[in-house]
Amino acid sequence: MQVSKPERNGSFGFSGKLYIGILLFTVLLNGLSWNSTVFCDNYVRYVFPLWVNTYGRFSGAFPFSVGEILIFAGLVLVFLVPVGCVLRLIARIRHSGKYAVFFRRFMIFFAWVLLIVALIMTLNCFLLYHTTSFSEKYLGGGVEESPEDFLRLRNKVAERCHALSAQMERDERGYIVYSGSMSENGEPLDMQDKAREEMRRLGERYPQLAGYYPRPKAMLTSDFLCQQYTLGWYFPFSMEANYNDVAYVMNLPSTMCHELAHLKGFIYEDEANFIGYLACIRSEDPYFQYSGYLSVLGYLERDLEKLRQQAPAAYERAVEQEGLAEIPEIVYKDDIFVTKEEWDRIEAKALFRTETVSKATDTFVDTTLKVNGVADGKVSYSRVVKLMLEYEALEEKAE
Repeated sequence: MQVSKPERNGSFGFSGKLYIGILLFTVLLNGLSWNSTVFCDNYVRYVFPLWVNTYGRFSGAFPFSVGEILIFAGLVLVFLVPVGCVLRLIARIRHSGKYAVFFRRFMIFFAWVLLIVALIMTLNCFLLYHTTSFSEKYLGGGVEESPEDFLRLRNKVAERCHALSAQMERDERGYIVYSGSMSENGEPLDMQDKAREEMRRLGERYPQLAGYYPRPKAMLTSDFLCQQYTLGWYFPFSMEANYNDVAYVMNLPSTMCHELAHLKGFIYEDEANFIGYLACIRSEDPYFQYSGYLSVLGYLERDLEKLRQQAPAAYERAVEQEGLAEIPEIVYKDDIFVTKEEWDRIEAKALFRTETVSKATDTFVDTTLKVNGVADGKVSYSRVVKLMLEYEALEEKAE
């Protein structure tokens, strides 16, 4: 009697077909995103909110950053691959078949992890790079910018910073102290819930920002984030808004609102910068207002210097017409990334040089942005000034 060979299309055959199916689906989604803004807009409008309202609520129930834990787990998995390869070679030399089976199963598991990460990143990040911009959707799609318009905006921000700096509570060292806020109903709120409230309020004006927001979460590795000169991260694989809680307190409200903006499908950094700025300056809380204005002051000052150097005649005309508001020293002292005391502590115990970590982070972020179609990479952050000018023009027109 002839004995047939075991069938090879059992569970492994099904899982193999499923793997290929998910892989092709992921490739198809990325292909569609690069070729159809309408597809991406509909995805963000009808599908993307489901992940925030389900998975985002689930991960938001944990007091710690789930995304940060997943990154640690991923790094462990990546480390185990070369270790496993070495052990596999040793097992082959010793003719140990048991380890070969274990190694094969581990590599299959690792391949599945990579595939799921690629799918989640596509759904919660890559597709968002190809949607209609905030400018086109809500601000009219651009305005003619003049040096006078720019300087008027810069002066407005400088004057608001000056006025608000006097309203801040400070400790004996002159550092600003945040003691909580109040909701619209007069209930006490901490900073995280106040940021959620401000974003929901902004959603009344810009519908894509409406809906549920999870609480922003501090990261355990905030010291390392300081070495990256990073204020926050949006984790697509956990649908969380994370922030650096070692950074100086004036950075936190605008950062929280910035990261929450990503959860509504605004993945571009200049748009998230603008949304964070807008949510803060429209708040009734002077602390949030000050944070919003400080968050864009550096961009405005750099653009002002660029105008002075590249178009001195236009700069002089604008200054003659609009004046040049002075920025007091106290505002510059408030506009810091990390206090000196925290920097000293971080540098004293750092495993890697800050310069090395910062350079590596810049390269990673710049490359990621360019791969997703942002031609100018990290420079795109500064385009928040253009959005501010469009917003101001629209507000003036409405008046």
